[in-house]
Amino acid sequence: MAEVNSTLLIEVALDLANSIGNEDRFDRLLTSIRKAINCDAVALLALSEQLLTPLAIQGLVQDTLGRRFHLADHPRLAEICHSSSPVRFAADSPHPDPYDGLLLAQPGDLPVHACMGLPLYSDGQLIGVVTLDSLTPNVFDSIPERTLEVIAAMSAASLKTAIQLSQLERNARHNQDLLQDLTREALTRDGGELLGQSRAMQALITDINLVASSDYAVLIQGETGVGKDLVARKLHQLSHRGNGPLVHINCASLPETLAESELFGHAKGAFTGADSARAGKFQLADGGTLFLDEVGELPLAIQSKLLRALQSGEIQPVGRDRIETVNVRVLAATNRDLKQEVASGNFRADLYHRLSVYPIWVPPLRERERDVLLLTGYFLEITARKLGLRQLKLAPASEAALLAYNWPGNVRELEHMISRAALKAKAQAPSAQSILALTPVHLDLVDVPVQQPVASTVIAEPSQLFSGQSLKDATENLQKQLIIQALETSAGNWTQAAKMLDLDRANLARLAKRLGVKLEKRLSS
Repeated sequence: MAEVNSTLLIEVALDLANSIGNEDRFDRLLTSIRKAINCDAVALLALSEQLLTPLAIQGLVQDTLGRRFHLADHPRLAEICHSSSPVRFAADSPHPDPYDGLLLAQPGDLPVHACMGLPLYSDGQLIGVVTLDSLTPNVFDSIPERTLEVIAAMSAASLKTAIQLSQLERNARHNQDLLQDLTREALTRDGGELLGQSRAMQALITDINLVASSDYAVLIQGETGVGKDLVARKLHQLSHRGNGPLVHINCASLPETLAESELFGHAKGAFTGADSARAGKFQLADGGTLFLDEVGELPLAIQSKLLRALQSGEIQPVGRDRIETVNVRVLAATNRDLKQEVASGNFRADLYHRLSVYPIWVPPLRERERDVLLLTGYFLEITARKLGLRQLKLAPASEAALLAYNWPGNVRELEHMISRAALKAKAQAPSAQSILALTPVHLDLVDVPVQQPVASTVIAEPSQLFSGQSLKDATENLQKQLIIQALETSAGNWTQAAKMLDLDRANLARLAKRLGVKLEKRLSS
């Protein structure tokens, strides 16, 4: 292959200069690389603490973006990162390919093929890599070294520019480039990542970014398994208290007799079994953040004392007369409707308003569009590493099944489903070195529940809509038909139906309930 000519370099430079955002910049970069080098797959990955994170891909299955590649588990990627120049692997290289089974052009095991990697350096520091794969063996061997050096330099410059722009934006807008920060920091702590490209997740990220830098109390609401604890962790990490303690307490596990002691501490001899003084969670969180998980389960008797701590920052350990002052930001989470709990007398109204200065709703997985595939890729890579498997991937039919499933257990259910399916597939595989493709049978998704809208009353035909009816009845019938039509069009997705009708999702749900429109689950094979 000839050297990269000046015309192509100018074209690539102008193309990158016209890029608006990082995603567009990276996609144009990969397209430019494929203009210069004929290949079946190319990927740009950023390096952070021995971990490579895909930023853009072409020619690979979509869930690759959700994977995280530990250098210790992928010798080819490790060799690229340890090199100062482009690395071309022999066609018969003994090292497994990290994309084995993931190429769109080659389902199943990769045959003998060509593989190459370009380390990307900026100011002498490795910041990422570009990988290229071709199903034609030895196709990269004749590419001049200078061509690869130019491409690597342009790729490194593009990646460095993107990193610098992100840093400037964070400094100017108080960490507004939240998704990148969440990804990097989550990988250094237990608990996973906030992965998602859906509109619902972007709205969540915007909310987190908006309130993180304040000291406002935040009420994190959402169904079981959506990741409310992860949202609390990110709020803490991005706040000015990020270097302080983050103390977690599960209110559902607090016995009423010990709840006060757990929250505010106790003196020695304060009660039977108090053999020594003990600090409470408020004291441990002083200068940092206290996360009250499942706050809706807190006993009423403790709620008034918690309210005092939130109002004045003053606590009184059990068995002590002295009042202590603490500086604590409180985050609370619940899967209950606290407004309804207040109306039922199970939760104090004043405490609810104190906790919900800024409420955040974590969307359920069924409303996150195609995020399920990114999350699946993330869990596939983690599970393969835990089980010592060469590669885990989805069978084509599994993608449709995952997207159609209703996810009552949300992200937690998805994680457990992948773990179970991997064990089943491993038991049926001839060896751990096989590429395991998880089928709907492995995932227990052969019969997927499908939501269909139904009405509690018979709806009039359009031609009879106004016949003999009052204006109020006719209006309600028309509203009912429009809601049912939107739900049918969106396959039972309330969020999409609300957008079609230009309504807030909560308002649509309330209107549908009043009109007698609901969703019924029916099984379809």
